[in-house]
Amino acid sequence: MSFAIPVNRLRETDTLIAFHHPQPSHAFHVLLVPKRKLPNLMAVQPTDSDFLTDLYQTVQELVVEFELEESGYTLLVNGGAYQDVPHLHFHLIADKK
Repeated sequence: MSFAIPVNRLRETDTLIAFHHPQPSHAFHVLLVPKRKLPNLMAVQPTDSDFLTDLYQTVQELVVEFELEESGYTLLVNGGAYQDVPHLHFHLIADKK
């Protein structure tokens, strides 16, 4: 995956980047993408604990920063026929901007 993605990065760690979805389907829609090539969730291994730690920490920081806890949010990952892009990514969505 190329990391010359022309988006405003909200967060970047050694293992992931987070940015607003370029074509959001919700009022608040952020993508969290691992830097390492992982085709889908089934490819995540126990040795990927650094990525999983970064993922949860980044989600928690974004929930606080954008004040989503009280109004609600969803963290989701698509797989199989539901996955449009062949690179693992997570969606943090909410109806509040």
